[in-house]
Amino acid sequence: MKLKIAVLPGDGIGPEIMAQGVAVMDAVAKRFGHQFEYEEAICGAHAIDVVGAPYPEATHDVCMRADAVLFAAVGHPRYDNDPTSPIRPEQGLLAMRKKLGLFANVRPVATFDCLIHKSPLKEELLRGADFVVIRELTGGMYFGEKYQDNDRAYDTDIYTRPEIERILKVAFEMAMTRRRHLTVVDKANILASSRLWRQIAKEMESQYPEVTTDYMFIDNAAMRVLTEPRFFDVIVTENTFGDILTDETSCITGSMGLQPSASLGLHTPLFEPVHGSWPQAAGQNIANPVAQILSAAMLLEYFGLTEEGSAVRRAVTASLDANVRTPEIQVEGGKHYGTREVGEWIADHVRCSIR
Repeated sequence: MKLKIAVLPGDGIGPEIMAQGVAVMDAVAKRFGHQFEYEEAICGAHAIDVVGAPYPEATHDVCMRADAVLFAAVGHPRYDNDPTSPIRPEQGLLAMRKKLGLFANVRPVATFDCLIHKSPLKEELLRGADFVVIRELTGGMYFGEKYQDNDRAYDTDIYTRPEIERILKVAFEMAMTRRRHLTVVDKANILASSRLWRQIAKEMESQYPEVTTDYMFIDNAAMRVLTEPRFFDVIVTENTFGDILTDETSCITGSMGLQPSASLGLHTPLFEPVHGSWPQAAGQNIANPVAQILSAAMLLEYFGLTEEGSAVRRAVTASLDANVRTPEIQVEGGKHYGTREVGEWIADHVRCSIR
């Protein structure tokens, strides 16, 4: 297969982890006889520094002519610490999602047996946890009307029926491919937008009679994700709730550096780790590249390359089992491996392992 891939390293540790994601993609191409063509583009704080915009039109053009986008992360403390800044790196991420029509973020949550002890949760709660969070990406407060002055501010949480129907369709269909259990997370006891979500979800239930559908307020869901993670199969929720809930799930995996995601919609699909840019660690060769590499696996599987994706996943599991890990998940007294070393080990495993 021939694929054209837009590569957006972004800020902070982005270029370091992206290099390892691309290296693993190259290993897949060599082993399985594919051709992956890469075109790199700037975004985030780096793009602001270069051209004054976090998602330049030239970058959008690169993404639109690609078959897929492999993205790392954006963000920088100089913007985090300046709430008055009129332009921010994260605006580029929101603009990219909006302009590419990426309305559905798919975040799988699963445990690695050898890393159960890294979670703050009890082993008996965790073992066997395996669910997917479907987060709506282009609506809600992140994109609604905003206002701020010295004394007053607001963000408007707006959703329309078509926006809700299309994300629920993704969630119901995902549930059909798994254990046929869907949990709709909202705040329908308080928010009008949530009541519309629940109304439409109940209307759509009859289209998927094989799926068991239940409903949960976000505060309850936030607790039960950590106390009963095995209860869930597919969760669907709106933008703000999904952002918070999916970061919370890092307590299940043991590290945000292990969680990949896919963003799907109208145009070019995008694949990215769920963690941030961690600029304080940039250039230190300590960032975990596994989430970036697993995002590449999701990219491969999106295009039907299931054997190739499985080869990457087996290589990641093998690296963790062999204690080839970056410092935040390494066993006590274990050998030090940096970003490059972990990526190289996984790429070598992909190239050399027997099918």
